[in-house]
This record gives sequence, C-alpha cells and structure tokens, in this order.
Amino acid sequence: MSDIIDGKLFSSGVRGRVAASVSELKARGIVPGLAVVLVGEDPASQVYVRNKGIQTREAGMESFEHKLDASVSQEELLALVARLNADPAVHGILVQLPLPGHMDAEAVINAIDPQKDVDGFHILNVGLLGT
Repeated sequence: MSDIIDGKLFSSGVRGRVAASVSELKARGIVPGLAVVLVGEDPASQVYVRNKGIQTREAGMESFEHKLDASVSQEELLALVARLNADPAVHGILVQLPLPGHMDAEAVINAIDPQKDVDGFHILNVGLLGT
C-alpha cells in the first residue's frame, strides 16, 4: 500500500527547518547568501528565479540575483561565476538552465566552485553521487 504525501505540508516543514538553521547561523554572525544567475528572458526561468529569491529571503538569507541579456558572451558569464566563487558573502551559486545556444552549459556549471554548487551539477558533485 502506498502513502499519499502532502507536498505543501512537507514543503512547509522543510522551509521551517531551513529558517531555523539560518537563524542559528545568523546568531554566529553568518548570513547565508545565494546567488542566482539568469541569462536571457525565458518566462519559466524568470518565474523560477523570482520564486527562488522570495523563498531565500523568507528563510532569512541574502539573495543575489544576476540577470544577464541572452547575448552576453560565455566569457562574461564565466567572469561573473569567478567573481561569485570568490565572494565570501555568496555561499551558494545557481546558474539557471537552459543557457542560450551559444554557451557551453557544462563549462559554465563546472566553473562553479563545487562547494557553492547548489544544483550539484558540477562534475565532482555528480561523481560523489556514485560513491
């Protein structure tokens, strides 16, 4: 027999635990920060990024949203990722996929510091799934 999971109740519990963890970190002087990078104008991606920002702020974290034009070069995007990797206020980085066709998504994802890779798509993090 299977159980029906109440997704809203489950989500509420997760959000509550995250907010409690953030409060503990803030009490120690650490304010978690999430950087989200959106390249282009994909409507679904815009909604996802907007909601992610709301949820991040509701949990008490800093939200850093970087919206780039679809014509941005891969080199410019990689430079932004490098700055976010080096930024001590940024604890997690999410590059919203899909990227425009002229970009190598794998190269961009693998440029993210594996310890800041929120999606877990960096090759080192994917490799950890198999261990």
